[in-house]
Amino acid sequence: MALTPLDRHSPMPLWAQLEKKLRERLDAGEFDEGFPTDLRLTNDYEVSRHTVREAVRHLNKTGLLKRERGRGTVINRSEFEQPLGTLYSLFQSVESAGVLQTSLVLRLEVVTDSVVASHLEVPEDTEFVLLERLRLAAGAPLAVDRAWIPGEKARGLLDVDWSHTALYAELAQSGAPVPNHGRETLTPVMPSAADRELLELGERDAVFFLERLGCRDGIPVEWRTTIIRGNRYRFVSDWTKGERSELRPSAV
Repeated sequence: MALTPLDRHSPMPLWAQLEKKLRERLDAGEFDEGFPTDLRLTNDYEVSRHTVREAVRHLNKTGLLKRERGRGTVINRSEFEQPLGTLYSLFQSVESAGVLQTSLVLRLEVVTDSVVASHLEVPEDTEFVLLERLRLAAGAPLAVDRAWIPGEKARGLLDVDWSHTALYAELAQSGAPVPNHGRETLTPVMPSAADRELLELGERDAVFFLERLGCRDGIPVEWRTTIIRGNRYRFVSDWTKGERSELRPSAV
C-alpha cells in the first residue's frame, strides 16, 4: 500500500490520522511480517515520535497491537479466545482479557418472527423482545449480536441501559429464565454489506456466524445469532476423554 501523507490542515489530530492509516494497513495484512518501529513510522510520516506513540497507544487500547518486552510493538493475533462446548458470555470473555466491552443498541423492541418461533418451539404469533447490538472491545467493533427472548418477564429488558452490561445478568435481574444449557452452530461466512459496514471489514474479510439456542432446564428461552470478526476472536476446542464432539456436514 502506497503511503499517503497526513493532512496537516485537517481538524483531525495527526495521531488520529496516523492511527486510521495504520489500522487500514493492518487490515490489509501489510504488517504480517512485523510491525514497524516508532522510528520508522516517524520517518515515513514525517511526524514527531510523540505523535507516533499516541497513535500506537490507541491501537494498543483496541487490542490490535501489544508491546512485548524485548520485541517492541507486535500484532495481537488472537485477542479473545473462547472454549467451544461452554455456555459463554461475550461480555465476560472480552473483559476477562482486560479489555472494556461496550455496546451500541441498534434495535430494542417487541416483535413477532415465525422463524425464531420455530426455533423456540412456540406459536408463530408469540411476541419476543429483540435486542440487536453492535458489540465493541475497547471501542473497536467486534460483533453484531441479535437476541430474541420470549415471555412477559423479558419486557423488563426494554428499560435496560445496554452500554456496559451482559444479557444474562439482566435476565436474572428481571426475573426472566437464564439459559443453563443449549446448542450452538458456528459457521464461517461472508457478512452482509450492512454487517460488514458495522464491523468495519474489508470486502474479502470473513466472519464467524454463531447461532445459539439457549435453554433453561430443557425449555428453550433464547434464540441468538452473532456475527463475530474472525480476525479478533478465536474459538478453541479442548478434547476431554469421555466427551464427544462431532464434525457434521452442512445442509445443502
